[in-house]
Amino acid sequence: MEKVNYTISERMPTVLEHKQLWESVGWGSLNTEMSERSLAASLYGVTVTIDGAPIGMGRIVGDGVLYFYIQDVAVLPSFQGQGVGKAIMRHLLTYIEKRRHDDGIAFIGLFAAEGKTEFYEKFGFKNGFPQMTGMLTVLD
Repeated sequence: MEKVNYTISERMPTVLEHKQLWESVGWGSLNTEMSERSLAASLYGVTVTIDGAPIGMGRIVGDGVLYFYIQDVAVLPSFQGQGVGKAIMRHLLTYIEKRRHDDGIAFIGLFAAEGKTEFYEKFGFKNGFPQMTGMLTVLD
């Protein structure tokens, strides 16, 4: 497989880039007014482009000291499996390592899309079951 020649920038994706990538990976449609506010409240983000066109993104939300949540790691399907997602994760984890409190631990959470758990396990993430139960609710 040919190596992808991309640029990774330490910046939040634009609202339109976010929407395009979100929808390209099958996460449904996205309200851009809501995502604009969500992106603005994020701690850190990376955007991956080729010739200015977005092909990947990832961001971190949380308190920036103890709790970090990796969110919206998405790569256009035609570029998946070519190292783009790994580069995004390396940037996100490096940011957390630098920002976490020197004398403490950092809790890093994420939700993996169906079929993607093996990808995140390569970065040390694991299912906490049965010691912990991941829970969520969605208000719509």
